[in-house]
Amino acid sequence: MQKMTDWLAEVKWTEDGLVPAIVQDHTSGRVLMFAWMDRAALAETAASGRAVFWSRSRRSVWRKGESSGHVQRVRELWLDCDGDVVLLRVEQEGGIACHTGRLSCFFRRLQDGRWEAIDPVLKDPADIYGDSSR
Repeated sequence: MQKMTDWLAEVKWTEDGLVPAIVQDHTSGRVLMFAWMDRAALAETAASGRAVFWSRSRRSVWRKGESSGHVQRVRELWLDCDGDVVLLRVEQEGGIACHTGRLSCFFRRLQDGRWEAIDPVLKDPADIYGDSSR
């Protein structure tokens, strides 16, 4: 019988103990964001059903939605063929994944040699985070 934690051993972690995580809307397939996970974040995500990441800038665990309320409910976890990238298929609460107040962190598209913001701001970040928007 396989132990519940054996699945974590199959993940190929970076030298820093991290794995890239792509977050995708489980209904539309739209990529919402990219983040990093450490072993504890991935284990908590699987156990709780709520997306948890490792913030490299803060050097701490980051529970998506803890300050914004825009929680990601994990529907499925996937591991790529090389074992070095995790895909989270989620239900995005509040319809906003990006700290800029947009649906997706991928809102700029290359057009005519420059990056153009395509997606609208759905909610002002100051209204989400207060005066200290991220």
